[in-house]
Parts: sequence; structure tokens; C-alpha cells
Amino acid sequence: MNDAGPRYALYLAPDPASELWRFGSSCIGYDAATGETSEVPQMRGFAPNVWAALTDEPRRYGFHATLKAPFHLAVGASEAELFTAVDAFASLQQPFALPGLRVALQSRFIALVPSAPSEALQDLAARAVEALETLRAPLSESDIARRLQSPLSDRQKENLRRWGYPYVFDEFRFHMTLTGALDEAVQPSVMAALTALYDAQVGEGQVAIDSVALFRQERRDAPFRIIRRAPLRTQPRA
Repeated sequence: MNDAGPRYALYLAPDPASELWRFGSSCIGYDAATGETSEVPQMRGFAPNVWAALTDEPRRYGFHATLKAPFHLAVGASEAELFTAVDAFASLQQPFALPGLRVALQSRFIALVPSAPSEALQDLAARAVEALETLRAPLSESDIARRLQSPLSDRQKENLRRWGYPYVFDEFRFHMTLTGALDEAVQPSVMAALTALYDAQVGEGQVAIDSVALFRQERRDAPFRIIRRAPLRTQPRA
């Protein structure tokens, strides 16, 4: 089992020039496209150091939605092979658009979620899980134990051991995380602040799903960073 070296993840990440990317990266205080940290936004009712603490967890991962959760490369696999596999996967996928996103409470954290269900999104996520599987090293027992500290259903436990992540296929729920776990008392004020900022900076409108992004984390205490962006197929199948 290869549990050393960098970890990789296949994510959906907005165009770095978009208002959505600027909003998400600003909220968490880190831009995974440039690798630069930034001052957290002035959020009404929150001192900067308090807001930085609330967003510490998503800051390590960068603004994204998970397709293929973080993994080490399998023994014998190379980063060049991973690049080729990501490009090949993307070339077979048709771009589409989500009708929009909204700020929502997900368990104890706050994230952006689709404003309406999307079958195309669910299908893309399912295909991504399978497409890179031969390049993924099995999870270490310590990683499995860490995941099992969270309450998981039998299906989610099965997914964890088979695919390295509990929330795949019918368990997949698209979300772009904006905070870490929040105490119940602070959830309404954080929701209100993020909703107001999202409405002001991004607002309503479709969200293009036209590329996938490969992220890399050099070591466990380092932030993830985008190392490759692969456009989805622009031409329909013949």
C-alpha cells in the first residue's frame, strides 16, 4: 500500500476568473489556482480571526466540489499517467450547466449546493469515481479508521472500502464547502453572512460545468493546489 508522497483529487472548480471562484476563494482565504492565501472578507458580526478559524478546514482543500476524493497514487503509477487519464476522462464528457447554486447548511457545515437536482451532475460524478480507480492506492488503515469516526451507513462503509470515499454514486451530494463544522448557536449568523455576500457578489444564474480540475497536496499539512485543468468535450458525439 502506497501511503507516502503527494495526494491527488479530481474536483469541480470554477474558472479562476469567475465571480464564483473569487467568492469561494475569498470566503476561505485561499486561492488554489495561485497557491496564495488572502485576507478573509469582512463579514458582518465576525472578527477576521474568528472567521479565519471558522474556515480553517476548507482552506486546506481549496474551493471545490469533490468528484474523486483525495488519494495517493497506486504503486507503479505516475503523475504523467494521471494527467493522461484525467484528460482522457474529460474528453469523453459533455459540458452542461447547473441552474444555479444556493447557500445551505449541510449537517454542521455550510456549503453551496445546486438549486435543483441535476442528473448530468450525478452521472459525471459517478463516471469520475470509476475513471481514475486503477491509479488510486488503497486507503491506509489509519485513513479508514479516521473516516469511520463519522457516523456512516452500511452502504457508505462499503463505498469507503471499495472506492476510498463514502459519498459516491447514489450517496453523492454536490457541495462546495465554505466553513468547517459549526456550533449550532453560530450557524444562523454564518448562514446569513454568507448568503448576503453570495447574493451581492455572485447572485442568481447558471453555473457552467465545462472542465474538471486535478488538485495536488504535497504533504498532509499542506494545502491542495490546482495542477491541471481539463476541458470537457466541446463537440457532441457523432
